[in-house]
Amino acid sequence: MTATAPREEQLWSRCAGCATLLYRKRLRRNLDVCPECGVHARLGAPDRLRQLVDPNSFRPLPDSPADVDPIDFVDVVPYAHRLTAARAGTGLTEAVLCGTATLGGHPAVLAVMDFRFLGGSLGCAVGELITRAAERALDDRVPLILVTASGGARMQEGALSLMQMATVSQAIAALREAGLLTVSVLTDPTYGGVAASFATNTDVVIAESGARMGFAGPRVIRQVTGRALPDGFQTADFLLRHGQVDMVVPRRALRGRLVALLAAARAGQPRRAGAPAHRPPVPRQQPPHAAADATPAEVTDPWATVRLARHAGRPTTLDYLESAFDGFVELHGDRLGGDCPAMVGGLARLDGRPLMVIGHQKGHSTAELVARNFGMASPAGHRKALRLMRLAARLGLPVVTLVDTPGADPGIGAEEQGQAAAIAENILALTVLPTPVVAVITGEGGSGGALALAVADRVLMLQHAVYSVISPEGCAAILWPDRSAAPQAARALRLTAPDLHRLGVVDEIVPEPAAAAHDDPDAAAEALREAVRANLLPLLDVPPATLVRDRRQRFRRFGAARAGNRSGVR
Repeated sequence: MTATAPREEQLWSRCAGCATLLYRKRLRRNLDVCPECGVHARLGAPDRLRQLVDPNSFRPLPDSPADVDPIDFVDVVPYAHRLTAARAGTGLTEAVLCGTATLGGHPAVLAVMDFRFLGGSLGCAVGELITRAAERALDDRVPLILVTASGGARMQEGALSLMQMATVSQAIAALREAGLLTVSVLTDPTYGGVAASFATNTDVVIAESGARMGFAGPRVIRQVTGRALPDGFQTADFLLRHGQVDMVVPRRALRGRLVALLAAARAGQPRRAGAPAHRPPVPRQQPPHAAADATPAEVTDPWATVRLARHAGRPTTLDYLESAFDGFVELHGDRLGGDCPAMVGGLARLDGRPLMVIGHQKGHSTAELVARNFGMASPAGHRKALRLMRLAARLGLPVVTLVDTPGADPGIGAEEQGQAAAIAENILALTVLPTPVVAVITGEGGSGGALALAVADRVLMLQHAVYSVISPEGCAAILWPDRSAAPQAARALRLTAPDLHRLGVVDEIVPEPAAAAHDDPDAAAEALREAVRANLLPLLDVPPATLVRDRRQRFRRFGAARAGNRSGVR
């Protein structure tokens, strides 16, 4: 009895939906979809590829990025140990499989994520592999298919994992410019930084039946709002009803739908006008910006820096618009029915030169913070920012963004209105915006909500600001798990200005007055004004094509291929 028990377990499988005991071979024949209730079980990347591509056609991409542990992250378990366990448990080297294949005889490049590997999290290696897949599709002039399954950006790689949202998005932008089809297939689950970038900024977005997708996960939304979630919230049918996906497709029909899309793209390709677009050259051996000059004095405790960045007296975007810029004229509305108070922007002048300034707005009093949603922008806020960026480009004006947000709005309404897609579209638009962009992290730079304004030619950071893939409290709750470990998480995340300067995420640290910006707001405004002027002026005479090329190269260098060139932060 004991000897045969393992075999018995392999022969049968219990459905997670209806608890029916199913014969394993029957379940496999049904593509791991329960024949009783229709629940789609999660698939690993190898099984997914076997179901989608023509037999024996998949060829893995030869490139293999170096192992990365860019910030030497340790929670209760060292990050290196988590990687080793994930590799042993899945048989994969990372959370994505990339390669070329044919579907119905039509060539394509595929990048298929695997949730079994650290929750399919997006780190430097994953970003590098998907970016290389997009670059291979561009070189071969074939469509790119992304199959997503992810909890979001990889916390253990700090802000460098956040940068992958921009790195992959600009690779998608290059394919879009070249007239090549990009398709994402959302599988269960797809959340966070993956949802807010390449999962939703492709030409066609397909949701597999039963998939869930959103910027914020259900647990986070319940904690933040204190509200029960509606039935079916963030499910594939919910996404379809709210206009966030093109179609919902059951697993059995998925291959056929992809074949039809590839056939249509192939038929239309000869009629596309213009020469093929080529991606800008990537400086493969160029290390990220490493500071050779002295940085301002460091606060010894990162958790103390977090508290300074959140101080209620810290100058806000509207404060800086009044004191560091001149003649601000605020512009309102996303032109689709919303005007988010957490995002402000409009025309202003710097030394008599007109420009567009956009930023998050928190407030100082409790009433102001509540009215501005604590600086957490809704989809309407991100779309307003996008409208103003595009207006600036049409008028030939430079753009300055001021980043100060705990993150994007994680509420139910934000998810219904397409929060992930709104952030993804901002990131995508900034990678190709043909006008100078200077971003300044003035307080909190929280996750994708911050990155939606920070894909820039120059990224500056105030001395006591922070910039991170997740809040210390959120990181502690997930990895320790104990929210009281937030000070430890703050140290592990390397979220301070000196840390991020060394990593090349920010180009310059803007000194704050003694103690912090809130002790002398006028001096802080003058320092910000001088830093923006010094960084913006050299960009004004750069041709638009060069700006876009250099901006893309700036974010491309955060890939894992250059991890060996990156100076470690100890």
